[in-house]
Amino acid sequence: MTAEKRWTIDIIIDEHDDQRRTRAQARLHTGAAASSLCGSGTARRNPVDREVPEIGDEVAVARALFDLAHQLLLAAVLDIEQVSHEPARVGMSAG
Repeated sequence: MTAEKRWTIDIIIDEHDDQRRTRAQARLHTGAAASSLCGSGTARRNPVDREVPEIGDEVAVARALFDLAHQLLLAAVLDIEQVSHEPARVGMSAG
């Protein structure tokens, strides 16, 4: 029987500098006591561009998730190497 696990990610977005800079944090919750990964990303609006807050949110969140994914892969590599005692290579491809 397959056991189901549920991990959640909280995404926190805030704006600074009169909404010209957006910062996002993606916090992963796995349920494990020792697990605490948090990715971060920012976006900056050019002063001559129209103010469309959703765009800054999307860019900052995408960058935060990318940072979180990188940290998670690095954690997996370190775990594999600790168990196998050999160098590990884990890429971003789905297969």
